[in-house]
Amino acid sequence: MSRYFGTDGVRGRANTDLTPELALAVASAAARVLASHDPDASHRPFAVLGRDPRASSEMLEAAVAAGLTSAGADVRLVGVLPTPAVAYLTQLYGADLGVVLSASHNPMPDNGVKLFARGGQKLPDDIEAEIEAEVDSGWTGPRPTGASVGRITVSGDGAAEYAAHLLKSAPASLAGLKVVVDCAHGAASSVAGDLFASAGADVVVVAGEPDGLNINDGVGSTHIHALATAVLSHSADLGVALDGDADRCLAVDATGAVVDGDQILAICAKALKEQSLLAEDTVVATVMSNLGFHHAMRDAGIDVLTTAVGDRYVLEALTGKGLSLGGEQSGHVIFTDAATTGDGLLTALRLMGCMAAEGRSLAELATVVQRLPQVMVNVRVADRASVSSSAAVQRAVAEASAELGDEGRILLRPSGTEQLIRVMVEAATQDRADAIAHRVADVVRSA
Repeated sequence: MSRYFGTDGVRGRANTDLTPELALAVASAAARVLASHDPDASHRPFAVLGRDPRASSEMLEAAVAAGLTSAGADVRLVGVLPTPAVAYLTQLYGADLGVVLSASHNPMPDNGVKLFARGGQKLPDDIEAEIEAEVDSGWTGPRPTGASVGRITVSGDGAAEYAAHLLKSAPASLAGLKVVVDCAHGAASSVAGDLFASAGADVVVVAGEPDGLNINDGVGSTHIHALATAVLSHSADLGVALDGDADRCLAVDATGAVVDGDQILAICAKALKEQSLLAEDTVVATVMSNLGFHHAMRDAGIDVLTTAVGDRYVLEALTGKGLSLGGEQSGHVIFTDAATTGDGLLTALRLMGCMAAEGRSLAELATVVQRLPQVMVNVRVADRASVSSSAAVQRAVAEASAELGDEGRILLRPSGTEQLIRVMVEAATQDRADAIAHRVADVVRSA
């Protein structure tokens, strides 16, 4: 069976890897699979479909809408919206399926199909496997005809409904805070500025003019140092960097220093614990979280539950254990009281709320985590699986781990969305981390 789904939907270069034909097949298969799990056989499926502003999303929107309606599902087009907005609207509208066309932080030529089940939850692995099998089967069964063919409607209310939801969950007025928000020329470009201003902040928007081709181009959470320059030039209290679909958020303090997802997660976890709102006094993080984050949580009396990389696995742990907060170093943070997936705009509101409530700068709050020096080396490969299982690579990782001992760690991880092997090393000094990471990366290249 082919494997279409990665850690965050079906993703690839638009019109070569991710073709309109594949998008149509995935959409129609998803509609049929979800319908097969509905105990009410007479129920007519209903889907919400949103997209980011990259040019190929327009093409794929047409293909996905055709796939869904051909399987008998009605479709509501909500236009260009952040991924978490589509997840929220899937829940709000009582839809059976939510679909987002976005490749998140990836370059413009890439795109992806992200799926949400009823309630705005990411699809579990077993349902994705069923959809993949359905795509591979080359469906030849009967198709709906006449009045049973799905219908398409267009809604322009989604952005306002999503913004109103976020404002209700803002913990405090942001009056007195000046923030620069980098929208990555992405899906939040028409939402973020007004949202933060409505919460009381003085807002400067940068990279908020998408043209279909400039998404993530030298801006956003994967190019955060441009934001640092803007924060300094505008004398702002902080900067917030979103990615193309605004499901993640990183920050910059008033001095231009980067505040990563570990620090944001730690700040929010401490604030919730102090308000007795952190369920089980536990936060969920992935294997990528810095050891300094774990030390900070230990010192704050907060337990850490560790998962595999991917916000879907963080969410599974949160829902499975009834927990309230989890996230990733990359800036995906999930607040289960207000969202079913990572939400960069919600995270920014909560982070700024901590600043306003405590009357402290972001730089002060961020000192909660004393990060160990960390380096990540991405090695492009032809086959992630074979390289990861190479005896030479495994031996190099074991030797590096023994060398680091209790003062650091090494993690080798295949990317879930690209043909990359990521080599991450933490050590007592930056030089040592760099040397070990590059040494192992050389072995990966040879393999």
